[in-house]
Amino acid sequence: MTLSIRNQLPGTITALTPGDAMATVKVRLDGGQDLTAAITLEAVEDLGLSQGSAVRALVKSTEVSLATAPVPGVSIRNQLPGTVTGVAAGAAMATVRIAVEGGELTSAITAESATELALTTGTPVVALIKSTEVSLATA
Repeated sequence: MTLSIRNQLPGTITALTPGDAMATVKVRLDGGQDLTAAITLEAVEDLGLSQGSAVRALVKSTEVSLATAPVPGVSIRNQLPGTVTGVAAGAAMATVRIAVEGGELTSAITAESATELALTTGTPVVALIKSTEVSLATA
């Protein structure tokens, strides 16, 4: 299956905590970072997920926010440090490529934000991803 989702990071489930309707799933990415996904219990069952399962974390580029430093005191579970490898800015939007340990992320942000953050190749950034915006696929 080919998907339009650019951000596809391989990893292994290290913990799975079920709730009433949703579960939090901790994934150790192949690059060594930890990522949290919040998915439905139905999805956990349909995919046959358990600790040790190989998965791919999928995140749309529009769901990847950027900061120029770690952000304390925020509910966003996933903060992946990286370095900008490229910026393609249009009149309204910018596509920012970020090298992270073990892979690459793409973020779609406003061109105004890219300018205000002074994003250029080599800029250190932190990719911010809400756990509810992380989907999982079996590898």
